[in-house]
Amino acid sequence: MKSPLILTINPGSTTTKIAVYRGKKSLFDYTTDHPMKSLRKFDSVYEQAEYRARVIRGVVKKHDIDLVDIDIFVGRGGLLHPVAGGIYQVNDKMLSDLAAAKYGEHASNLGAVIAAGMAKKFDKNAYITNPVVVDELSDVARLTGFPGVANRSIFHALSQKAAGAKVAKKLKTSYNKLNLIVAHIGGGVSVGVHKKGKVIDVNNALDGNGPFSPERTGGVPLLPFMDYVRKNKISAMDAKKLVTKNGGLVAYTGTNNCIKIEELARSKKDPAVALAYEAFIYQIAKEIGAAAAALSGKVDAVILTGGVTKNKWFRQKLSSMVKFIAPVSVYTENLEMDALATAGVSVFSGNTKIKEYI
Repeated sequence: MKSPLILTINPGSTTTKIAVYRGKKSLFDYTTDHPMKSLRKFDSVYEQAEYRARVIRGVVKKHDIDLVDIDIFVGRGGLLHPVAGGIYQVNDKMLSDLAAAKYGEHASNLGAVIAAGMAKKFDKNAYITNPVVVDELSDVARLTGFPGVANRSIFHALSQKAAGAKVAKKLKTSYNKLNLIVAHIGGGVSVGVHKKGKVIDVNNALDGNGPFSPERTGGVPLLPFMDYVRKNKISAMDAKKLVTKNGGLVAYTGTNNCIKIEELARSKKDPAVALAYEAFIYQIAKEIGAAAAALSGKVDAVILTGGVTKNKWFRQKLSSMVKFIAPVSVYTENLEMDALATAGVSVFSGNTKIKEYI
């Protein structure tokens, strides 16, 4: 049987990653940047769908591939209601929830929308796998200290589970047999506790929980933050932007570019930048340590992945702080596109259960 031709689509806030695979072999992998002046023309993320789809079609065509030949369309999964990990066929219910931004607005919502729109033209189905709302939390991990507010599972599920699968392969065992701590470190930071194939605890990487990131505040002292918002007469919407877009390293240093921040930190030309970067690493190390406690110290591996791990000094320093817990594996490459393609291969083979979003 000929390997399937798979189109994978991974929308980010200002980029869209596009790749076509023959089976698990990448034919091309391309990231297109969307200028902010182009995105500002749209009143919502959802309205960007056709604009981004047009860009994707152009990229695919430039690589001499005809969309009619695509066997499987796979998009990144976005903000839906909580679901178990796995592969889901995009259906009307999913598209309706994404169109209404029922569970939140994020560029990842467009993965399913664009994939389904393209697939429909050729009478084919579209799929997502391990969306950001994968929820496998233990009951004890849901409590926050206030009954009206529960912990939500929103994290880099696609990346984290792909990294877990790679370590399992390296150790010649099954992901479902391992206890892992996986830290995805990019624009957001999520640290997941993986116990025998389920992420039983993870900081909410979107809502302001866990370590601060290049753009997000992480967990801040609540009462002082409330006082800051009140004293500066900041609206609820602007406070949300502070937490999700204008916090963390960008607030301390003026940039979210960790390459530039690391260069400044290592040069010691700006002590304030150096301290902020040290604190960034320190908070992630603390979160990994807490994750080890959630596994009673029985950890097979600590895994670091995400864009920031490409910075050598960062990954070496963080690894040195947490290697006492378990051997550390680092994956600097983007694992998400390969994970989407692997899902496409599973669908095509018919050897996996396709879940329904209801």
